[in-house]
Amino acid sequence: MKPKFSTEYIAIGQAAVSDIPKLIALGILAYGQYAETLGANHWALMRQNLSNEAMFADLLRKSTCFVARHKSEIIGMAFLLPSGNAIDVYEAEWCSIRLVAVNPLHQGKQIAKTLTQTCINQAINNGEQTIALHTSSMMPAAMHVYECFGFKILRDIGLRFGQQYFLYTLNLTPKTSAP
Repeated sequence: MKPKFSTEYIAIGQAAVSDIPKLIALGILAYGQYAETLGANHWALMRQNLSNEAMFADLLRKSTCFVARHKSEIIGMAFLLPSGNAIDVYEAEWCSIRLVAVNPLHQGKQIAKTLTQTCINQAINNGEQTIALHTSSMMPAAMHVYECFGFKILRDIGLRFGQQYFLYTLNLTPKTSAP
Protein backbone atom coordinates (compact mmCIF):
# COMPACT_ATOMS: atom_id res chain seq x y z
CA MET A 1 0.00 0.00 0.00
CA LYS A 2 1.36 3.41 -0.98
CA PRO A 3 1.72 6.07 1.72
CA LYS A 4 -0.71 8.93 1.41
CA PHE A 5 0.82 12.33 0.73
CA SER A 6 -1.09 15.58 0.88
CA THR A 7 -0.90 17.64 -2.27
CA GLU A 8 -2.81 20.50 -0.68
CA TYR A 9 -1.12 23.87 -0.73
CA ILE A 10 -2.04 26.33 1.99
CA ALA A 11 -0.75 29.88 1.67
CA ILE A 12 -0.48 32.32 4.57
CA GLY A 13 -1.15 35.95 3.71
CA GLN A 14 -3.08 38.99 4.85
CA ALA A 15 -6.76 39.73 4.53
CA ALA A 16 -8.18 42.80 2.84
CA VAL A 17 -11.43 44.68 3.39
CA SER A 18 -12.86 42.84 0.37
CA ASP A 19 -12.39 39.59 2.35
CA ILE A 20 -14.83 40.60 5.10
CA PRO A 21 -17.70 38.41 3.81
CA LYS A 22 -15.34 35.41 3.73
CA LEU A 23 -14.04 36.19 7.22
CA ILE A 24 -17.58 36.40 8.56
CA ALA A 25 -18.51 33.09 6.92
CA LEU A 26 -15.40 31.42 8.33
CA GLY A 27 -16.05 32.77 11.82
CA ILE A 28 -19.63 31.47 11.81
CA LEU A 29 -18.55 28.10 10.45
CA ALA A 30 -15.60 27.64 12.82
CA TYR A 31 -17.28 28.87 15.98
CA GLY A 32 -20.52 27.15 14.96
CA GLN A 33 -18.92 23.92 16.16
CA TYR A 34 -19.64 25.17 19.67
CA ALA A 35 -23.31 26.07 19.10
CA GLU A 36 -24.63 23.06 21.02
CA THR A 37 -22.24 23.62 23.92
CA LEU A 38 -23.12 27.33 24.02
CA GLY A 39 -26.86 26.77 23.89
CA ALA A 40 -29.31 28.58 21.66
CA ASN A 41 -29.25 32.00 23.34
CA HIS A 42 -25.47 32.27 23.70
CA TRP A 43 -24.89 30.93 20.18
CA ALA A 44 -27.35 33.49 18.79
CA LEU A 45 -25.39 36.29 20.49
CA MET A 46 -22.02 34.93 19.34
CA ARG A 47 -23.32 34.47 15.80
CA GLN A 48 -24.63 38.04 15.82
CA ASN A 49 -21.20 39.30 16.90
CA LEU A 50 -19.47 37.18 14.24
CA SER A 51 -21.85 38.55 11.59
CA ASN A 52 -21.00 42.17 12.37
CA GLU A 53 -19.36 43.67 9.26
CA ALA A 54 -18.50 46.88 11.11
CA MET A 55 -16.60 44.89 13.78
CA PHE A 56 -14.53 43.14 11.11
CA ALA A 57 -13.88 46.42 9.28
CA ASP A 58 -12.73 48.00 12.56
CA LEU A 59 -10.48 45.02 13.33
CA LEU A 60 -8.95 45.22 9.85
CA ARG A 61 -8.23 48.95 10.35
CA LYS A 62 -6.56 48.38 13.71
CA SER A 63 -4.81 45.06 13.16
CA THR A 64 -3.17 42.68 10.77
CA CYS A 65 -5.41 39.79 9.81
CA PHE A 66 -3.42 36.76 8.77
CA VAL A 67 -5.31 34.22 6.72
CA ALA A 68 -4.66 30.71 5.49
CA ARG A 69 -5.91 30.17 1.95
CA HIS A 70 -6.49 26.96 0.06
CA LYS A 71 -7.02 27.91 -3.56
CA SER A 72 -9.33 30.94 -3.31
CA GLU A 73 -10.96 29.86 -0.04
CA ILE A 74 -10.02 31.41 3.30
CA ILE A 75 -9.75 28.42 5.64
CA GLY A 76 -8.12 30.06 8.65
CA MET A 77 -7.75 33.49 10.21
CA ALA A 78 -6.12 35.24 13.15
CA PHE A 79 -6.02 38.95 13.96
CA LEU A 80 -2.95 40.55 15.54
CA LEU A 81 -3.79 43.83 17.27
CA PRO A 82 -0.83 46.03 18.22
CA SER A 83 -0.34 47.38 21.71
CA GLY A 84 -2.42 50.45 22.44
CA ASN A 85 -5.72 48.64 21.86
CA ALA A 86 -6.78 47.91 25.41
CA ILE A 87 -10.16 46.29 26.03
CA ASP A 88 -11.72 45.02 29.23
CA VAL A 89 -9.21 42.15 29.59
CA TYR A 90 -6.12 43.43 27.72
CA GLU A 91 -3.64 45.98 29.03
CA ALA A 92 -2.77 48.88 26.72
CA GLU A 93 0.88 47.83 26.55
CA TRP A 94 0.05 44.34 25.26
CA CYS A 95 -0.57 43.31 21.69
CA SER A 96 -3.19 40.61 21.29
CA ILE A 97 -4.36 37.77 19.10
CA ARG A 98 -8.07 37.69 18.36
CA LEU A 99 -10.54 35.48 16.50
CA VAL A 100 -8.35 32.53 15.60
CA ALA A 101 -10.59 30.32 13.49
CA VAL A 102 -10.07 27.34 11.20
CA ASN A 103 -12.61 25.75 8.87
CA PRO A 104 -13.57 22.45 10.55
CA LEU A 105 -12.88 20.58 7.29
CA HIS A 106 -9.25 21.72 7.51
CA GLN A 107 -8.58 21.19 11.20
CA GLY A 108 -5.67 18.95 12.10
CA LYS A 109 -3.43 20.52 9.43
CA GLN A 110 -1.49 22.79 11.82
CA ILE A 111 -3.29 25.88 10.49
CA ALA A 112 -4.07 27.39 13.91
CA LYS A 113 -0.50 26.69 15.00
CA THR A 114 0.90 28.33 11.86
CA LEU A 115 -1.34 31.39 12.20
CA THR A 116 -0.44 31.74 15.89
CA GLN A 117 3.28 31.48 15.07
CA THR A 118 2.83 34.07 12.32
CA CYS A 119 1.21 36.45 14.83
CA ILE A 120 4.01 35.86 17.36
CA ASN A 121 6.70 36.47 14.72
CA GLN A 122 5.01 39.68 13.55
CA ALA A 123 4.63 40.88 17.15
CA ILE A 124 8.35 40.31 17.74
CA ASN A 125 9.20 42.12 14.49
CA ASN A 126 7.00 45.00 15.66
CA GLY A 127 8.95 45.24 18.92
CA GLU A 128 6.07 44.09 21.12
CA GLN A 129 6.97 42.85 24.61
CA THR A 130 3.86 40.89 25.62
CA ILE A 131 1.18 39.18 23.56
CA ALA A 132 -2.19 38.25 25.04
CA LEU A 133 -5.25 36.27 24.01
CA HIS A 134 -8.31 34.78 25.62
CA THR A 135 -9.98 31.47 25.06
CA SER A 136 -12.48 29.16 26.66
CA SER A 137 -12.38 25.79 28.34
CA MET A 138 -14.80 24.61 25.63
CA MET A 139 -11.87 24.91 23.20
CA PRO A 140 -9.26 22.48 24.57
CA ALA A 141 -7.49 22.18 21.20
CA ALA A 142 -6.95 25.96 21.16
CA MET A 143 -5.74 25.92 24.75
CA HIS A 144 -3.26 23.18 23.83
CA VAL A 145 -1.88 25.14 20.85
CA TYR A 146 -1.37 28.28 22.94
CA GLU A 147 0.18 26.42 25.87
CA CYS A 148 2.63 24.68 23.50
CA PHE A 149 3.89 28.12 22.50
CA GLY A 150 4.45 28.97 26.16
CA PHE A 151 1.34 31.08 26.77
CA LYS A 152 0.39 30.94 30.45
CA ILE A 153 -2.98 31.56 32.03
CA LEU A 154 -2.73 34.94 33.71
CA ARG A 155 -6.23 34.81 35.17
CA ASP A 156 -9.74 33.52 34.88
CA ILE A 157 -11.88 36.22 33.23
CA GLY A 158 -15.22 34.70 34.09
CA LEU A 159 -18.13 33.62 31.98
CA ARG A 160 -18.60 34.80 28.40
CA PHE A 161 -21.36 33.30 26.31
CA GLY A 162 -22.03 31.10 29.34
CA GLN A 163 -18.55 29.52 29.18
CA GLN A 164 -15.46 29.92 31.35
CA TYR A 165 -12.80 32.06 29.66
CA PHE A 166 -9.14 32.54 30.52
CA LEU A 167 -6.66 35.31 29.76
CA TYR A 168 -3.32 34.04 28.45
CA THR A 169 -0.09 36.02 28.03
CA LEU A 170 3.33 35.31 26.55
CA ASN A 171 6.40 37.45 27.13
CA LEU A 172 8.15 37.97 23.81
CA THR A 173 11.83 37.92 23.03
CA PRO A 174 13.57 37.61 19.68
CA LYS A 175 14.14 33.94 20.59
CA THR A 176 10.45 33.11 21.18
CA SER A 177 9.87 30.32 18.71
CA ALA A 178 7.65 27.47 17.64
CA PRO A 179 7.12 24.57 20.01
